[in-house]
Formats: sequence, structure tokens, C-alpha cells
Amino acid sequence: MRKETIKKIQRQSKKDFSYALNETGDYRESWRIFRIMSEFVEGYQFLSKLEREVTVLGSARLKKGDKYYKIAQDLGGLLGKNGFTTITGGGPGIMEAANRGAYEAGGESIGLNIQLPFEQRINPYVKKSAAFYYFFTRKVMLTSPANAFVYFPGGFGTMDEFFEVVDLMELGKMNRSPVILVGKEYWEPLLKFLEKKSCDIGSVSYRDIENWHVVDTAEEAFEYIRDTKDRKPICELDASSFHCGRNVDWKIFRIMAELVEGFEFLTGLVENVTVLGTKSIEVDDEYYEAAYELGKNLAEEKIVTITGGGPGVMEAANKGAFENDGDSIGINMMFGSKERVNPYLKRSIGFQFPFTRKLIITAPSKAFVFFPGGFGTLHQLFEVLTLVQTGKMQKIPVILYDHKFWEPLHVFIKKIFVHKFETIGDEDDELYQIVDKVEDAMDIIKNFRQK
Repeated sequence: MRKETIKKIQRQSKKDFSYALNETGDYRESWRIFRIMSEFVEGYQFLSKLEREVTVLGSARLKKGDKYYKIAQDLGGLLGKNGFTTITGGGPGIMEAANRGAYEAGGESIGLNIQLPFEQRINPYVKKSAAFYYFFTRKVMLTSPANAFVYFPGGFGTMDEFFEVVDLMELGKMNRSPVILVGKEYWEPLLKFLEKKSCDIGSVSYRDIENWHVVDTAEEAFEYIRDTKDRKPICELDASSFHCGRNVDWKIFRIMAELVEGFEFLTGLVENVTVLGTKSIEVDDEYYEAAYELGKNLAEEKIVTITGGGPGVMEAANKGAFENDGDSIGINMMFGSKERVNPYLKRSIGFQFPFTRKLIITAPSKAFVFFPGGFGTLHQLFEVLTLVQTGKMQKIPVILYDHKFWEPLHVFIKKIFVHKFETIGDEDDELYQIVDKVEDAMDIIKNFRQK
């Protein structure tokens, strides 16, 4: 192989092209598809050997002296003594604590690590591990086998993982399993935000929140796990099952097909903005009107409007672009053979698997505008913030529309994440901006575009 080619591949491998600003609009690099698929195949083969899995997630920044480190260690010990497999992200903090408890109790202790631009070591209490380059493949592996999920205090990454799981359960794309939240002082302010804001606009059901278990001790957490049954994988095309016995099922090629089709669909897109928000609003709602105005403004600036293709905020933004001769695109979920699409799309593509759809809707964007929403909107928000924070995505505008809705979440992030638990840095809450006017959002987008 020529030296120039080797150097080019080495340069490419240092960047996550899935989330890189693409100035040419060409998403067809075949090496990326094969790298993603290799992570799926190796990941599912690794997981197929595990039984009675419980996933424990939380901040990498909480130290040994922290009370939540001790609670996570105690929980790992209870899981290990009772024949459960403890799965974590394999890093320090809460992950290390849970792995340590399981390891010292003689239980299975598993780490699914992420390769970051800055080093993230595997903690010394992991017995078996797998490493991933892509956040989304690693998250699929962290969530797909679990019989229960335990969330400790964390930062953007923990929020991303939490909202992804509860969103998939709400959509019926994941089997419902116990969701246990450790630390009332941490979680109750977030639950109040969801109840007062997301429930109020019809994006979240109170019943979903009531199904979660908020606890303060390892023993309380374990009580909700003790009687869970190991869920054996079945050979069906399902968002959380891709293997039969210990063999990767042939349906994994469906993932590859969706990735190929998705990247082909994106090719040619250069100037585009992704608009996300609740599906649960009507035409006369203030957010519908604002999203329509945003789509109209994007069309006038010759910027492509990308949404999830569904109703509510998505429809409004697409309609604004469509009726003003703009390019209006939908990247939507399929439910069985049906696609949920609004009538204002010039082009659309549907996905069976949430993680492939999420990658495709994230990859091309030069900016994100988040209107008020529920689990899906919050999941996408915290995923983008996590990718930017960890250097897996270049810093681009992340705009939250409407202080009235978003300010309580911002206060929660500032007060709980930054100051009380120190799970993110003081500069990390500056990765997003809150606006009350569409023209302010457009000014941010246009200024970034000029740079």
C-alpha cells in the first residue's frame, strides 16, 4: 500500500467522521461502514456469552471518598453475590465502584469502554472488556442486554444514556425493565422538571415517571433487581435482539443496509440544520408557529431543514421550509411497515433501528435547534452535548428555544451538575444557548455559517 494512502487512513481514523462537519457532503467512505459493522459483530458476540446482566451508569468524576462511590460499590457486591453480571462503561468513578464491588464479591464484572481523544483507562476491577470507537455502538451494547438499569448521579453522558433508554421503552423499541435512580437529591429536581414542563405540553406521560424507582441505598436498589428474570435473545428483527444462541444473527446485515442507505441519502447535504422537538402540539400552538417561522427563515437562507419527519414541531419546521421553496427533509422512525411522516417533506428516509436513525439525523448538521419536548428531544440534546464535550463532534451551535421551558433545566445543570456534584466543568453549560426569538436563533446560525 502506498505511503500516502496509509497516512490518509491514519489521519481519518483519528476523526469520528460520523459526527464531523462535512464540507463536501460525501458520506460514502466505505471504511466507516465496515468499522461500524465490525463493532456491532464483535460487540454482540461479546455480549452473547453473558447472563443476568444489570447495567450501572453514572459519572466518571465521582471519587472514592464520595458516598455514591460507596453505594455503587455496595450494589456491585450485591449483584456479584447473587449471580448477576455487572456491566459498566469500564472507566473510573461510579463505573469503577460498581465493577469493584462485583469483582471483590467474585461476580462477573464487565466494562464496555469508549475510545476518547483524551485517554479513558479501563478500571482495574473489570474482568472482561470490549472497547468501542463510536458512542452509538457502545450505547447499544450497554443497553441491549440489560435486565435492569441503575443510574447514579452523572453529567451529560449519564443523561444521554438515561433518556435514550426511557425513550426506547416509551416507543416500544426496547423491552420494559426496571429503571432505578440512585440519589433523591440528584434525581428529584429532574423529575420535577419533567412533570412541570414535558408532561404539561403532553410530551411525557406521568405514568412513565411513576414507573421509575428513586432510591438512596444499594439495598433499596437491589430489591427492584432481585427477582428480574434473565431475558434470552430471540431470533427476530427487533431493536434489542440480533443474535441467536451464541451466534450473531444474519439480520445484523439489516443494520448495515440501513447505514449504507442512510449515508447515501445524506450525500450531497452540506448546508443544513436539524430541528427537534415535541410531536404533541397542534397547528395553533406557539411552538408550532415558531418552528414554522424557523423553517421559513432557513429556506430563505438556502439552508436545508432536517427533522424527524413526524408531526408537531417537526411538521411545523418542514412546512415552513416547504411552503417557502426550501429543501425539507425527514429522517424518521418506522413502526413495523409504517412510517410516521408529515406531508411537507420533499425527501424522506425511514429506519427500523433507533440507533441507525439517530446517527443519520445527527451526522450532517451544522446546527441543532431544540424546541420543547419529551424523552426523545432530551435524549438527542444530551447526546449532542456529550459528543461535543468529549471531542467526538466539532463544536456547533446548540440552540434551545424558549426560556420559559428550558430555564429550569439550565438551572438544574448549573446547580446540580456544575456546583453540587461537579460532574461537568463550569464551561460545559456554555455548549448551548437559550433564545426566545426565531431571529436570535437565525443570527447564531448565520454567524457560525460565516465562520
